Amino acid sequence: MRRYLIVQPANGGITDLIRYGIFNKKASGAKFLHQQHSNGVGEEEQRLVIVVSIIMRKLIKLFGKPMEWTGYLLDFILNLLSLNGGLLNIFANLLQGKMVAIPRRGSATFISTIGHIDGRINLEASPPSEQIELQPGSESLLDLSMMASKLAYENVAVIKNVVNLHWKMHLVDFYNCWNEYEKERSTQVFVFCDKPRDADLIVISFRGTEPFDADDWITDFDYSWYEIPNVGKVHMGFLEAMGLGDRSNTSSFQELLQDHPGPVMVETSAFFVVRSKLKSLLEEHRNAKFMVTGHSLGGALAILFPAVLLLHEEELVLERLLGVHTFGQPRVGNRELGRYVESKLQHPNPKYYRMVYCNDLVPRLPYDDKTFLYKHFGVCLYYDSLFVEQKVDEEPNRNYWGLWYLIPVYLNAVWELVRGVAMGMIYGPEYKESWEGIVMRIIGLAIPGVSAHAPPNYINSIRLGTQRHVAY
Repeated sequence: MRRYLIVQPANGGITDLIRYGIFNKKASGAKFLHQQHSNGVGEEEQRLVIVVSIIMRKLIKLFGKPMEWTGYLLDFILNLLSLNGGLLNIFANLLQGKMVAIPRRGSATFISTIGHIDGRINLEASPPSEQIELQPGSESLLDLSMMASKLAYENVAVIKNVVNLHWKMHLVDFYNCWNEYEKERSTQVFVFCDKPRDADLIVISFRGTEPFDADDWITDFDYSWYEIPNVGKVHMGFLEAMGLGDRSNTSSFQELLQDHPGPVMVETSAFFVVRSKLKSLLEEHRNAKFMVTGHSLGGALAILFPAVLLLHEEELVLERLLGVHTFGQPRVGNRELGRYVESKLQHPNPKYYRMVYCNDLVPRLPYDDKTFLYKHFGVCLYYDSLFVEQKVDEEPNRNYWGLWYLIPVYLNAVWELVRGVAMGMIYGPEYKESWEGIVMRIIGLAIPGVSAHAPPNYINSIRLGTQRHVAY
């Protein structure tokens, strides 16, 4: 019997939510939940976290269109300013009757909001192909992984320019893949090699949660899951983003996870498209190993990719897996899934490293507690706001709530704003934060977990981090 839980916020109203959340009225809860369980363990133990999930998803959905319009407008304004040398230059050109450059979305000069917050494109290793240590968890490989994860937010023209011209590597392809549940191409991933011929390294980088994409944030807050027999429970939204099922037709998960895709899915599903390309690259580059990486939602997809390769018994492919590096990644499944993946990827030496910066909200999603479902796994490299690294089992304040953490979180946001203003003076011009980055820090005074999620924190942690050894 297939087991799953689908949380459906649109199927009930505020009154139903109050009746279910406060008074535990089963009839009201049933409007939000579509489930199939075989052991009697349902939503009872997880009612609070389900209610939080429903509230957050309803709020994000309510502001979905304004978020989208704000994102488009902000992208246009930031690119207009950068193309023309700032607001004063635009006014000067207009007064002199000169042309003002208009941003063109999809061009090599059109940079994402993420790219404006952190404009760095160069790798720490120079020249990259000769200086990167091909060892999971090494500083140079973490740096390449994080920069590739940040670059995934850009359009293909920008990615090609950075990979080929700045990194002196080789872009293989960029994929814009279909999500059947969302009915749109909402999963992006690109693949590159360190050399066009006889490559040593192949990197797969998944795009993460875009700041103004409501569907991405709704996926992060989703509590729905699907259980894979003998593997564990997996976040349903992440499976859908990989093109491995559709909650409106739950039998599709079983078909695709058993490696029975139809011809359309082979060409549009992120998992099957990337797997096909990876196999051909491994055949072409006999000495190459491959890395998978991603920031935020992209990190969740990055660890699910080898997990499904394990399920499909792709042993020859997995023999060539160098590692998985994720940054600010949400939880992807339960403890059983973690044990399944760790038994294959973490022995004899760990291949899966999960980086968490300080008060980043996203790694604390979906919520987890003793009776709750979602659990992290893998090696966690935790960085505090002084860029001190610790290897820990779980990041502090794992659910991002509780009065004990409230005051320190906001005080830390003030410190991060001060630090952001002084970064260039302390560490040099490479670390000077852009005005967009400072605005992000100011927003962080109200919502610390969102500003802590931004890529500059992870890049700085890797490049400036110092280790603190913690006894287990």
